[in-house]
Amino acid sequence: MADQASRELFERAKKLMPGGVNSPVRAFRAVGGEPVFFREAHGATLVAADGAEYIDCVGSWGPAILGHADARVVEAVQRATARGLSFGAPSELEVTFAERIAELYPSIEMMRAVSSGTEACMAALRVARGATGRDVIVKFEGCYHGHADALLVKAGSGLATFGVPDSAGVPARAAAATVTLPYNDALALEALFAARGGEIAAVIVEPVVGNMGCVPPVPGFLEAIVRLCEQHGAVSIFDEVMTGCRVARGGAQQRFGLRPAMTCLGKVVGGGMPLAAYGGRRALMEHVAPLGPVYQAGTLSGNPVSVSAGLATIAQLTPALYDHLEALGARLAAGLVEGARAAGVPVTVQRVGSMLTLFFVDGPVRAWSDADRADRARFGAWHAGLLSRGVYWPPSQFEAAFLSREHDVGAIDRIIDASRAVMGELGR
Repeated sequence: MADQASRELFERAKKLMPGGVNSPVRAFRAVGGEPVFFREAHGATLVAADGAEYIDCVGSWGPAILGHADARVVEAVQRATARGLSFGAPSELEVTFAERIAELYPSIEMMRAVSSGTEACMAALRVARGATGRDVIVKFEGCYHGHADALLVKAGSGLATFGVPDSAGVPARAAAATVTLPYNDALALEALFAARGGEIAAVIVEPVVGNMGCVPPVPGFLEAIVRLCEQHGAVSIFDEVMTGCRVARGGAQQRFGLRPAMTCLGKVVGGGMPLAAYGGRRALMEHVAPLGPVYQAGTLSGNPVSVSAGLATIAQLTPALYDHLEALGARLAAGLVEGARAAGVPVTVQRVGSMLTLFFVDGPVRAWSDADRADRARFGAWHAGLLSRGVYWPPSQFEAAFLSREHDVGAIDRIIDASRAVMGELGR
């Protein structure tokens, strides 16, 4: 239940912003009720407009791996702002950032900094099309790669049927060259390549899905993407906007031991500031202007304040941090399952490192068809119960939760206890 201060702010916001928000999921339409407005955050805590405190399980949708307002990141940003917010010209910071990314991701031989994950994915696909001279893009159901027209696509009626728009305002022709397949279905991808391999420019995938809830890849799925793209002259693109530096220091490709042709990064690498990047093999990236004919530009790309936040964050991504996050994630997942079972409520908790989702569905979630069976109404009730007990969980059944360095065992146990109490009410 939103506090009075949040309700008043929401009424003001609705007069000026669609749904009263600047990004749809924040409106709480998926869980009912009204959103909580926040005035500050520190560590693993969010402070609402009325001063109430919540344990944060959203982490700004992933970037806050160090917790909110990390002292070293804040200091780096303050130093950078004192030197100027944006130059519109090259700086040493951009070079240092590119060097750090190349160290973390050996698959990235050249890169470009941009301002958002949407921009990174859009540019990577343009490079793939420009380099291959092909038009067809392959994506997977339940994966979200930003709001570019060609990616807001739902599946057609058959295995290799071209896509149709999944959003108003997207021209049919913009979606027509995008094919959507079930996630984790390597056989479907193999059949598509057999039928249309010479038309496919790229296959883009969230290596661990976070946008239909946390859905890990089954063994062999990511490997099939990389292999089939290599065999057919297409470009494999790992959208690691969410998983990059989150599931491992070098992202999902480090965790699973793979090297895609291109990678998109965001969230953690920006330290909470508007910063993302795309890159890959030198031969592909040399197609980007001014070296090649694929155009991409941005006034704020690689601006010194965002890059400073990213560098200060990357510098603190130690093995000990990931051990800590792994232990916390395992404890939370086990506790959530135990509380639901004790109440007789069927759930599935899926986790990769410090990102996880509790699905109100019995059995593993491997694809959108599994996730779509989840009990959304029961999730909404559970979410409201957590909120009333001081836990801020993502306000959608189909969004992953995130933990940070600033969570501790006490915070995890408070989340588990809150969930157990709500599950007891739901199980009556």
